[in-house]
Amino acid sequence: MAKMEVKSSLLDNMIGVGDMVLLEPLNEETFIDNLKKRFDHSEIYTYIGSVVISVNPYRSLPIYSPEKVEDYRNRNFYELSPHIFALSDEAYRSLRDQDKDQCILITGESGAGKTEASKLVMSYVAAVCGKGAEVNQVKEQLLQSNPVLEAFGNAKTVRNDNSSRFGKYMDIEFDFKGDPLGGVISNYLLEKSRVVKQPRGERNFHVFYQLLSGASEELLHKLKLEQDFSRYNYLSLDSAKVNGVDDAANFRTVRNAMQIVGFSDHEAESVLEVVATVLKLGNIEFKPESRVNGLDESKIKDKNELKEICELTSIDQLVLERAFSFRTVEAKQEKVSTTLNVAQAYYARDALAKNLYSRLFSWLVNRINESIKAQTKVRKKVMGVLDIYGFEIFEDNSFEQFIINYCNEKLQQIFIELTLKEEQEEYIREDIEWTHIDYFNNAIICDLIENNTNGILAMLDEECLRPGTVTDETFLEKLNQVCATHQHFESRMSKCSRFLNDTTLPHSCFRIQHYAGKVLYQVEGFVDKNNDLLYRDLSQAMWKAGHALIKSLFPEGNPAKVNLKRPPTAGSQFKASVATLMKNLQTKNPNYIRCIKPNDKKAAHIFNESLVCHQIRYLGLLENVRVRRAGYAFRQAYEPCLERYKMLCKQTWPHWKGPARSGVEILFNELEIPMEEYSFGRSKIFIRNPRTLFQLEDLRKQRLEDLATLIQKIYRGWKCRTHFLLMKKSQVVIAAWYRRYAQQKRYQQIKSSALVIQSYIRGWKARKILRELKHQKRCKEAATTIAAYWHGTQVRREYRKFFRANAGKKIYEFTLQRIVQKYFLDMKNKMPSLSPIDKNWPSRPYLFLDSTHKELKRIFHLWRCKKYRDQFTDQRKLVYEEKLEASELFKDKKALYPSSVGQPFQGAYLEISKNPKYKKLKDAIEEKIIIAEVVNKINRANGKSTSRIFLLTNNNLLLADQKSGQIKSEVPLVDVTKVSMSSQNDGFFAVHLKEGSEAASKGDFLFSSDHLIEMATKLYRTTLSQTKQKLNIEISDEFLVQFRQDKVCVKFIQGNQKNGSVPTCKRRNNRLLEVAVP
Repeated sequence: MAKMEVKSSLLDNMIGVGDMVLLEPLNEETFIDNLKKRFDHSEIYTYIGSVVISVNPYRSLPIYSPEKVEDYRNRNFYELSPHIFALSDEAYRSLRDQDKDQCILITGESGAGKTEASKLVMSYVAAVCGKGAEVNQVKEQLLQSNPVLEAFGNAKTVRNDNSSRFGKYMDIEFDFKGDPLGGVISNYLLEKSRVVKQPRGERNFHVFYQLLSGASEELLHKLKLEQDFSRYNYLSLDSAKVNGVDDAANFRTVRNAMQIVGFSDHEAESVLEVVATVLKLGNIEFKPESRVNGLDESKIKDKNELKEICELTSIDQLVLERAFSFRTVEAKQEKVSTTLNVAQAYYARDALAKNLYSRLFSWLVNRINESIKAQTKVRKKVMGVLDIYGFEIFEDNSFEQFIINYCNEKLQQIFIELTLKEEQEEYIREDIEWTHIDYFNNAIICDLIENNTNGILAMLDEECLRPGTVTDETFLEKLNQVCATHQHFESRMSKCSRFLNDTTLPHSCFRIQHYAGKVLYQVEGFVDKNNDLLYRDLSQAMWKAGHALIKSLFPEGNPAKVNLKRPPTAGSQFKASVATLMKNLQTKNPNYIRCIKPNDKKAAHIFNESLVCHQIRYLGLLENVRVRRAGYAFRQAYEPCLERYKMLCKQTWPHWKGPARSGVEILFNELEIPMEEYSFGRSKIFIRNPRTLFQLEDLRKQRLEDLATLIQKIYRGWKCRTHFLLMKKSQVVIAAWYRRYAQQKRYQQIKSSALVIQSYIRGWKARKILRELKHQKRCKEAATTIAAYWHGTQVRREYRKFFRANAGKKIYEFTLQRIVQKYFLDMKNKMPSLSPIDKNWPSRPYLFLDSTHKELKRIFHLWRCKKYRDQFTDQRKLVYEEKLEASELFKDKKALYPSSVGQPFQGAYLEISKNPKYKKLKDAIEEKIIIAEVVNKINRANGKSTSRIFLLTNNNLLLADQKSGQIKSEVPLVDVTKVSMSSQNDGFFAVHLKEGSEAASKGDFLFSSDHLIEMATKLYRTTLSQTKQKLNIEISDEFLVQFRQDKVCVKFIQGNQKNGSVPTCKRRNNRLLEVAVP
């Protein structure tokens, strides 16, 4: 390689040992210690070759992010630290690129994290495979099948809050590109006994609690259910609520998942109706009743529950009631009907509930398969994910544990076979000599259980089918007869003398020595659980249901298809399912995930060594390591091996240009590693002993430290040289910039000095020239003066003889005449404009003309005013007369007057003649309107204002409503005696009326207007014109106003207004009205 790539490896920064194959020494104690050390550092994954050990951390870890998915995508299995994503990626790439069908086997006991591991595998595959609308829909359906199956197949146990109570195998189908097409789910041995009875501290299946907690009131009423858990006998009350679990939210999740998977609303509703039926079956209770013939008969205590069940399922109540009370046995052509006692009735009820729920679960799996199965018929690649119960050893082990442990024996058998097969194939492929590996073959245990003639399952079926009295004791006797000499079977009642005095073996038990250890089984219940009988009467009653789903779950109840043949037992069915599963797994390339539970408290950071040791034994992990390292403990391709260790040899460091195998051979020869410690394959180097690998790692670590020191030395030298060159370059740049700065500064100083010198020289020259010019001017003036005096002297001397006695007076008059003439000529050229307001006037040239100058100014002003007046029309003269009248009335008396000088007096502000709104008002007035303005009439009671139209004609003063135009008041001008107003900057004024007149019946008027000066002036002039008497205009900050019979004082004060510059009026008492002016 031209360039060394630094990659994170399984061997880098190891906490403990990442691959148990490299553990040295290998024993149970070091195995557990290595797991604990990694667990304490949040390293929950460890390898055994290609097998992943997963220790449940019972907490969330930041190792499943999208970034982590990208880290492990398309990477070598051993390239990064152990992770479930590495195994998922290896399986997916083998399927996609090498066209090998894969299966991932996830095993471990309840609470070890099998379900979460299967979810992580599916989520990783969904993340790395193709994209697209159709592909995304398939991925979403595959992922959303999990919540549905968990709700109906998982339950809370003492070991796990979300324990899978069924085995699940999912085949995910891919096309040639590696995009998912669909899937097929198989389920194994649902723990249906949990429906009717749960151990203390455990719950029934999740769906019952989710339905009661999350369903709406309407849905519960429709299903005839209540939210109270205590109402149902099938629900355990001591663990109904689980900390950290929101059943209501999970119910909504399940409903949404069912919709995504493809369940119709009707199908989902039908499923919930079956769940409600199972719940209500547990509430049916029976009482004994004696018949005439002396036989005991059972009767239903409260038929209300039965009635509601029949309404839910559309079954005839009499048919179902009879099925709970009688049993019909058919033999050839005969039918015999017998009554059921109370115990048999309860057995029938529980059997119906278990069968109904179990068949519903199988129907759900089939319905999901219909939705997620591949729609195309092209050849498919398959990846199987097996999430199945691990080996179980409880205090009381029954038929369920026996079946589960049998399945684990088969999985262990296929694991050993496939592991050895894989080892052998790799040795052959790499041309390495194969050495025989001794290992424990558990085929003898599988044969003890599944042998068709004398196996335990065969004898159990034979005992169930034979006539006569069949009990669990007779079954145990038969086992003692047939299996007494088997080396893996132990029983107190067997003929083997070594167990006769074994006090650890009760009389009603037998013990099998499994590959994971000895397990003691209680024989009680084996026969009944294997029979798994449901009375034909109940099957036929269910088939008669009007509920389509329930009817489809019981096809054997159809009278037209009566089959007198006994149905297969539970053991034989499971044996056949396991055989099919094993056949399926043998056609695929296996990948293993072994899940381990660190403690029974479901708590983080607790590692119980005895519990982990127990799981290591029954999972056979040490056996797995021994098988894996029986030949060569470590193998690696030549390229990464050379890349990792090439620094240990001078010939391969830093670059090796030949074949990678040659480089590895030279490397190992120079390191003097014994030949028996390694072998060269076609593409890989095989190392026999982990000590050799760790010796290489130690040498590499030491060499890396030496290389790091060398790199540091070279780097420091390079850094110092670079720093020196940078400093040198910087010094040159700084010196250049400084010299530039110094020269610029020196140039500025020289330039400034030159400018100062230039200015001084120019000033000196200018002053010199000025002195010369002044001297020349003085010389010229002196010459002129001398010449004038000389000419005067000559003239006086010449004309002296002509002068008389009055010559001085004539000269004075002549001079004065010339001065006046010059004054008038200058005034002609300096005359101001003809505007009357132009106050400019030329200044007087001589003091003796002062009175003449003033008189001339007065005459000119009067003349231009007359010229200005001659231009006026009659209307404009009237306006100026009104302005002049206003000036005489209000100048220097009313503060509002200066602002009115520049405003023209318009009078008719409303244009009543043009506005159709005031047509009625216009028709009512025949006189000429002088003023038409909107004013605010002040209310006498509270000081508030009302808008009114103020109209002034030649003879009357009128007030009209602003909205309607209706005349409210009409006052003749002869009745107006006085107008009062303040001296301040406000628009309030009072119109006083003659006492005793008709208009004065309601008192005087108080108004507020924006055109006060104009209205008062026009009212004054109109009154003067009509009555020949001057209207009294009173300007005072306090005046009296007559309101009906009372006289009110209107007082104007200065105040700060909330509404800005608008004056406000308030009634203080009956005698005072106060106006606040800003």
